[in-house]
Amino acid sequence: MVEIVVLSGKGGTGKTSLTAAFAHLASRHVICDLDVDAPDLHLLLDPQRLETEAFVSGFEATIRPEDCTACGVCAERCRYDAIIEGPDAFRIDSLRCEGCKVCVEFCPADAIDFTPRYCGDWYRSDSRFGPMIHAQLFPGEENSGRLVALLRQKAKVMAEQDGLDLILSDGPPGIGCPVISSLSGAAMAVIVTEPTPSGLHDLERIVELCAFFKIPTGVIVNKFDLHIQRTGVIKDFCTKNGLAMLGKLPHDQVMTEAMVAAQTVTEYAPDSAIAREIRLIWQNIEGWSATRAAA
Repeated sequence: MVEIVVLSGKGGTGKTSLTAAFAHLASRHVICDLDVDAPDLHLLLDPQRLETEAFVSGFEATIRPEDCTACGVCAERCRYDAIIEGPDAFRIDSLRCEGCKVCVEFCPADAIDFTPRYCGDWYRSDSRFGPMIHAQLFPGEENSGRLVALLRQKAKVMAEQDGLDLILSDGPPGIGCPVISSLSGAAMAVIVTEPTPSGLHDLERIVELCAFFKIPTGVIVNKFDLHIQRTGVIKDFCTKNGLAMLGKLPHDQVMTEAMVAAQTVTEYAPDSAIAREIRLIWQNIEGWSATRAAA
């Protein structure tokens, strides 16, 4: 089984659109959306939910107003300013609460409950391109990486049960904890970047992260024709750092049209120039993947 994670150093590079297109082109695979802070792969794949499970992470404090004596000890101790004084009792702002439990420990009236935090849901679904694992956090909830690890685990179990060869994951942008969680133990990473100053800077950061975890890494330059010279700089950067240059895509309005139609570009305009390039890139990824697996 091979696990390929599609990443980007920043949001908005076209990572999800390309992942959806790869899901269309691939076979014998599980699709996994690891960008749980802002998931949008489902907008293109329209998965039908087969199973919904609660995601519980950490704890949250809740003051019982009938038992609160309004002494203010909890507010004095809270370093996150999460406790708000009311007319008769104090209450806790759930968006500020970090679940540190200080208020629970120091409340003289023992009026604060400390319960597991229900942060969102994860789903096992079926899409038109195959089985899919994805999730949705509630507004304001943070993704520590634990949910990403859970989704990867469920995707592997599904792939093993169904005898599938590939897990194709749409990873989170950036280099933070969710990205680290999505990379750990993956077979390879595909990074989508753009020929802009921020695109190159963020590419350098995420390549450094992949190198730390010893993850084989390939690069796709999206909208390469926005700045041909900078695309050349990116290509030189890949050569210097031993990265696979998997391909480059032009700026094409048909990509936006496909998104509006809730389709992948390889479905919406299969004979377009950009769709042909994406098919070539996927062939490069498959060949690169096979080479790495053989090694």
